[in-house]
Amino acid sequence: MEPRELWVRFETYHDVTYFSPESRAVTDALGCKGGWMGYFGQRAAPLGAVPPEVVTAAFFSFHPRMVARALPDAWDVASPARFLEARLEGVDRALRRMLASLDVAEAADLAGQAAEAVPPAGRVLGAANRALPVPDEPHLALWQACTTLRESRGDGHIAALVAADLGPCETLVLFSADKGLDPAYMRTARGWSEEEWREAEAALTERGLLDGGLTPAGRALREDVERRTDEAATRPWDVLGAAGTARFVELTTPIALRLGRLNEAMRTNPMAIDPVAQLPG
Repeated sequence: MEPRELWVRFETYHDVTYFSPESRAVTDALGCKGGWMGYFGQRAAPLGAVPPEVVTAAFFSFHPRMVARALPDAWDVASPARFLEARLEGVDRALRRMLASLDVAEAADLAGQAAEAVPPAGRVLGAANRALPVPDEPHLALWQACTTLRESRGDGHIAALVAADLGPCETLVLFSADKGLDPAYMRTARGWSEEEWREAEAALTERGLLDGGLTPAGRALREDVERRTDEAATRPWDVLGAAGTARFVELTTPIALRLGRLNEAMRTNPMAIDPVAQLPG
């Protein structure tokens, strides 16, 4: 099973963290000023009350000023510990609604074994989420494992981007060109100005990676980054073994299909586009 096929399973389950109405409701109840403050507060909470500079580095694709509009003010709204409680509460409500009585205990056990094998070195968000207590309820234990796997893969992807000498805005420009996404939409989603976008395009053009669209060199670089990301994400599944991994896929495929309606809604939500930590390929 290819790492990106595995990614689809745990990413779909993880996505309820930020993009379900239940999750938005709990951060609104905390007093967050808009969805982005809730997003940054919940996702950064495993790191503690870190300053915006740390979150900008860890999340990679967001403009620093976008992060600074939410942090550190979010820590005045609620402590990181309270944000962790809130995100688990929102996830619990959303999964109970969407999964109803579906039994996920075996999937949770397999995902937990994989998440326990996540290498912590150099993977800040993956390690921070792995260190959190595992909830007792199977649907939440599965979510915790999927979140750890997701953030660990994202950490590895960022390492590959840094090694390729790609900055955040340049990464978004290449991603947009590769996927045919509207640059205006992507700029809005991550807070970059038109001028900054043009500067990134010019830098990529000078490197021979962009010429209206992706050049052969640009496509090769994109493919190399994704290959390195996949290679860096294999250890949990090697530890789980071929049979365990196949069983995880068998169990989580119908879950991902059931949650597919959330993905449809996400396509119209700027908060859902995260080419670094979320989208493969």
